[in-house]
Amino acid sequence: MVATSKQLTTDTWLVADWDEYIKNVEDPNYKKAKGYYYNGKYRIEMTPIGNTHSQDHFIISYAISLYAALKNIPLMGKDNCSYRQAGLREFQPDLSCYIGENVNAVPSEVGIVNLDDYLVPDLVIEVSNTSLADDLGAKRLLYEDVGLGEYWVIDVQNINVIAFAIKDGGSKRIAESQVLSGLKFSILTEALQKSRNTNHTEAASWLIQQFQ
Repeated sequence: MVATSKQLTTDTWLVADWDEYIKNVEDPNYKKAKGYYYNGKYRIEMTPIGNTHSQDHFIISYAISLYAALKNIPLMGKDNCSYRQAGLREFQPDLSCYIGENVNAVPSEVGIVNLDDYLVPDLVIEVSNTSLADDLGAKRLLYEDVGLGEYWVIDVQNINVIAFAIKDGGSKRIAESQVLSGLKFSILTEALQKSRNTNHTEAASWLIQQFQ
C-alpha cells in the first residue's frame, strides 16, 4: 500500500469506472506512476527503479534506434508515453514506436495521445521485472484489442525477449520482427546478456557488427 490523500493499492488490477480511474491516476502523489485502464479495471503501476530494469530499458531502446538508422527505417520512439481513449482504455508502456509510413502520426506538441484522433503505435514494449505475468496476460489482451502491430516483453529476470505479432484481435509468438523487418530477437537477447556481463559500449559495438 502507498499512502496518498486516499490509500490506493498499486501494481494490481482494480474494478472502477473511468472517472474514478482518472481521479486516482491524476493524484499528484502518483505523478511518477504509470496508469492502465482496460475492460472496466485499472492498474496504477509504480515506476521501476531497479538497476537491471533500467539497464535493459536502455540497451533495447538503443538497439531499436540503431537498427532503424542502419536499415534506413523511419522511426519515432517514445519513452513512457500515455495513450488514451477516454472512457475505454489507457496504457503507458515503457517504450513505444511509430514506424515507416506512420512515423509522423503524432505531432510533437501533443501530450497524452488521444486514440480517437491518432493512430496506435506500431510497436509497444514492456520491460518486465516483477510484472511478467501481467505483461503476458492482461496487458497483452489490452494490446491485442487496440490493434498494435507488435508487442515485446523484456523478461528482466530471465534475460529474454518475448515477442508477439498482433493481428485480427489475437497474437502469436514470433522469432523475428515484422515491423522492423529482419530484426531477430535472438540478437536482442544476446545484447541484453552482453550488457549484463560487460557494459553498454561493448554491447553496442557488438550490435553494430550484427546489424551491418
